[in-house]
Amino acid sequence: MKLGLGLYRHMLTPENFAFAKQAGATHVVAHLVDYFRGGGHVGPDDQPTGTDWGWGLAGDPDKLWALDELVALRRDVEAAGLTLEAIENFDPAHWHDILLDGPQRAKHIENVKTIVRRVGEAGIPIIGYNFSIAGVAGRTKGNYARGGAPSVGMEGPDDLPMPNGLAWNMVVDPTAPTRATGTIPPATPAQLWSRLQRFLDEVLPVAEKAGVRLALHPDDPPMPTMRGQPRLVYQPRLYQRVIDLNPSPANALEFCIGSLAEMTEGDIYETVDRYARQNRLGYIHLRNVRDKVPHYKETFIDDGEVDVLRVLAILHRNKFDGVVIPDHAPQMSCAAPWHAGMAFAMGFIKAGIQALGAPDSLRGT
Repeated sequence: MKLGLGLYRHMLTPENFAFAKQAGATHVVAHLVDYFRGGGHVGPDDQPTGTDWGWGLAGDPDKLWALDELVALRRDVEAAGLTLEAIENFDPAHWHDILLDGPQRAKHIENVKTIVRRVGEAGIPIIGYNFSIAGVAGRTKGNYARGGAPSVGMEGPDDLPMPNGLAWNMVVDPTAPTRATGTIPPATPAQLWSRLQRFLDEVLPVAEKAGVRLALHPDDPPMPTMRGQPRLVYQPRLYQRVIDLNPSPANALEFCIGSLAEMTEGDIYETVDRYARQNRLGYIHLRNVRDKVPHYKETFIDDGEVDVLRVLAILHRNKFDGVVIPDHAPQMSCAAPWHAGMAFAMGFIKAGIQALGAPDSLRGT
């Protein structure tokens, strides 16, 4: 296993690459979507939570990520002595009608194929994605973690209907918040699964040829519905359905331990073992939580209900050799709260990984 760090778009800087290296990471997962654009967030280093109109404005629908942009990012990461493992999430501006089965679906499928080809040509092996109409919505911020540290959680379901012009919790029609738009009709679960099936069948052959794995994140938060729209992977067993939709080796999982632990069914350790044995894990999001949806809270890595060291041991036993990133982390009381929280999480994970490779005499076994 290898330790990585996920960085938002505004954090893709030499200073943060140096921070990742200093904290023991060898890999980076990069977000190219600007979740904080026009969203009125408290601070750009914090997690996006947003308002009834989502996180903020999606990107330019006519400007796909360019090959030279991707290559430049990979080279900047490599200049810091790191490896660029994945790009996380498609911009809703480029693919929202795939999720909504809207009039631009054909164009958006071609958008995704172009992006996948460029990512592969740039030498980046994974794209993480979340196939969700509502996206990451319904979360709250509070002093939920040890010592009153700020973190993210959920304090009840979010059933507010989605307005037209919103997709994947971002505004895809910039004029929509200024006018009465009506709401998006709810899809059925069967319709959403059918949309995923079509997406995989059309895009996975391109991904295979490009040498890119598409890794699906489970629903976050893992509720059966969010803002009136169905979800796909809100229980651990539903990941198997994703795998079974298409046998392509490019059909992978962005395996989020926190989201899986928040689910109301299943045993987190059996879940990790089940999917690690199938060799479908693209990379791992590792965070700790207390309780289940719709009332969970994120904690420090050593302080939740998940035995993180046991999770790492299961991954090790199944010979997972991919990247683990600390996902979210509570912010700490200092001049650099995000960096301190991430450094604490990375140190804990790195020690756990190193202990798995140590002689038995050093592990106390």
